[in-house]
Amino acid sequence: MPPRQKAASMSTYKRMLRKEIRKRAGDHEANFLNITAMMDMMTIILVFLLKSMAASSASIPQSADLTMPKSILTTEASQEGVAVLISKTHIVLDDQAIVDVPQDASHGVEAKFKRGGPNDLYITKLGQVAKDWRERDRQIRLATGKDPSGSEAIIIADKDTPYRLLVEVLFTLGQTEFNKYHLMVLQGVKK
Repeated sequence: MPPRQKAASMSTYKRMLRKEIRKRAGDHEANFLNITAMMDMMTIILVFLLKSMAASSASIPQSADLTMPKSILTTEASQEGVAVLISKTHIVLDDQAIVDVPQDASHGVEAKFKRGGPNDLYITKLGQVAKDWRERDRQIRLATGKDPSGSEAIIIADKDTPYRLLVEVLFTLGQTEFNKYHLMVLQGVKK
């Protein structure tokens, strides 16, 4: 038989209870997540990332392969849209090299990159990548409540880009439902 335990008196029980309450009493800690503060923090981070991404598209590195033309216009450049870079050696859409530009681009890109031969204006690979980007942009515009009917393109071309090459790029973008274009230039001095 187990030994019989002594019954504690009421005063002993209350003394032990007060001692235990004092021992466990301390500073109040929040044992839950405050979702409002977390949403505020995420919003601040999102705004920071969006602003830094918008500013990064305006800082185009110039080299011997890409020298931008100068302009005396003083209006602000758009920050929306996909960047299409036309250098002396490549056509780049959204940081992805799409098509090689020939040494003599006065007749546009090579016929192997077009759907209908050398006289066609549509650049097949550029059109496919632009169409994929346009579809993603359309979905984002629908989700954010913007007009999904067309997208914008920011054309960043070398100052010596032949007219035919520029027309082929603009035609291809137009065929893939880009309806607004911005030509990026450096701000020159007024004479």
